[in-house]
Amino acid sequence: MNSFEWIDAHSVAEAVQLLGKSSVTVAKAGGMDLLDLMKEGLVKPARVVNLKTIADLDAIERDANGNVRIGALATLAQIARDPLLQKEFSALTSAANHAATPQVRNVATLGGNLLQRPRCWYLRNAHFERAQVSSAARQGANHYHAIFDTERSPLVHASTPATALLAYDATVHVAGTPGSRSIPIREFFLPPDATRDRDVTIEPGEVLTHVTLPTLPANSVSAYHKQTERDSYDWPICDVAATATFNADGTIGTIAIALGWVAPTPMRATAAEQLLVGKKLDETVATNAARAVIRDAKPLTQNGYKVPVLETVIRRTVLALRV
Repeated sequence: MNSFEWIDAHSVAEAVQLLGKSSVTVAKAGGMDLLDLMKEGLVKPARVVNLKTIADLDAIERDANGNVRIGALATLAQIARDPLLQKEFSALTSAANHAATPQVRNVATLGGNLLQRPRCWYLRNAHFERAQVSSAARQGANHYHAIFDTERSPLVHASTPATALLAYDATVHVAGTPGSRSIPIREFFLPPDATRDRDVTIEPGEVLTHVTLPTLPANSVSAYHKQTERDSYDWPICDVAATATFNADGTIGTIAIALGWVAPTPMRATAAEQLLVGKKLDETVATNAARAVIRDAKPLTQNGYKVPVLETVIRRTVLALRV
């Protein structure tokens, strides 16, 4: 690991100023992913700007518009145990609670989690040719890679909370030299590309400050499921988050289903959503919806097993919405 300058930022404005447009200056929140990348020789900063010294950037609270605001420095452990989030956004607290290990959840922040790079062994190899990462993943060991949109990128985004945030149609807020801007979560992630240093629509010098969750209808219900190879800590094979409202006659009024770890970016299962609206939820309806999603799957050479696993997880998550 190279030597570097360490600077504590005490405000978002100061952090933005310190970061500037420099390619050799990086921001550090919890530092979980950054430290890995530095150890692997993939990131070699000359300056590290510490964001943990910025007060109140970890707050979880309701804003003046009734939306719930989660500060970028809120840890996954904070999110998992927050009473407000547990009551209104249970899929997010479940996703945060199932991410990594207790030790990691106590350090890893929401902002850092959303900004992390894919956990691809080709990407995370300093001796591997950057331009060849995607082709190597398509042809080589790819049993944890994408089964949708693989022509764009076979790599998958590594954030577990992102799946739930997509189901809730959250908004990401960033601050930079021109000012602040808001980005819908569905537009925030970019297909992973080893030739650039980030896979999100955040510009050099910008700082992710918070995420907002919109006010949900009073009759909204949510569910989340993550499938791994082992019951103990493991990277997901896939995860699914869903939120829905029901009509007075028991039919589904609205529904959003988000899929993680199966595509270059977290994706909405629109085929399933369209089949479910207006239906009464039962085993048959949930099974048909799950099958509608996997019809578009195009697995790689070693990850075809993900297709039936995803089908089962979608069906279980949808059925968990029953009230």
